[in-house]
Amino acid sequence: MSPALRRGLESLLQRLWYAGDPGLALRALRAGLAPLSALTAAVASGRRARLRALPAPRPPVVVVGNLVAGGAGKTPLVAAIATALLGKGLRPGIVASGYGAVRSDARLVRAGDDPAQAGDEPLLLAQTTGVPVAAARRRAEAVALLGSAHPELDLVISDDGLQHAGLARSVELVVFDERGAGNGRLLPAGPLRAPLAQLASMDALVLNGDAAAPIPHPRQYRFRVEPVRFVAVDASAAPVAAVDFAQRVGGRSLVAVAGTAAPQRFFDALRGLGLRPRCIALGDHATLRPAALAALPEAFVVMTGKDAVKCAAWADDRCWALEVRAVPEPDFIDWLTETIRGRTLA
Repeated sequence: MSPALRRGLESLLQRLWYAGDPGLALRALRAGLAPLSALTAAVASGRRARLRALPAPRPPVVVVGNLVAGGAGKTPLVAAIATALLGKGLRPGIVASGYGAVRSDARLVRAGDDPAQAGDEPLLLAQTTGVPVAAARRRAEAVALLGSAHPELDLVISDDGLQHAGLARSVELVVFDERGAGNGRLLPAGPLRAPLAQLASMDALVLNGDAAAPIPHPRQYRFRVEPVRFVAVDASAAPVAAVDFAQRVGGRSLVAVAGTAAPQRFFDALRGLGLRPRCIALGDHATLRPAALAALPEAFVVMTGKDAVKCAAWADDRCWALEVRAVPEPDFIDWLTETIRGRTLA
């Protein structure tokens, strides 16, 4: 699929899933997709039954996922959880799928690895947390490899994988952002990967910013994602505090590129810092290729950390990545710490 076609399809789905009144044509499309949504429900029900039959993993596995398609802030939250649990005296590791990498087999990921081999999210997590990281299309294989290479681990945190039927888990954390559950319908008529009713059997909802829970749940926590600093992708300049970057740019031209599932969140964060970039949404997991970068006329090119790990090899001195930090509320970390310790000793 060409990048332009992919961007057009993603834009169509966003309107179909999240628009308050998508219009007559999209309402008709939604109705036409209803039989496929019924199939999604049946698959999700069978998957959930298989998950319940899996034995408890050792060490415990914490899955940080979402019920909707697309990003909701999971990766920065995973990094924040790993860092916070390290501070509590636990020894976490991280697994991720490595989506978009040329490899699908289980492999350990280190900070200096090739993003094409490692995958963008595993590499970013290895760089930002310093904890052991493994990636595999089948996350259970990544967990097994991580446990073999690092038997000292107290727990494994999975970046996504909530619907991965082969991944045994101890704790399920479901992340929602400001989009909530959209129109409340299942894929492809809506954004839901599984029925909202499944939330009742999951351990906690973790809400990004001011997001509202789509249905009541007895255990809800919050986190926020904060901009920290801009880092020169080619390491040719010292980092600049996020609040000072507008002064660095001055009156020169600026373009923002984002190969993420929710690019608008990145663009809004830049505007909140006083920046006024031209914005380019590349499509989720897409890469800013050398020719495309060279064709950009602006004096500054800003991107997300996930984009930066993929184009670091050809980035020029115009390229800056915004580093962000997820800040979970303390009660969430306290609850998760005690839960993990209880599962470890059980």
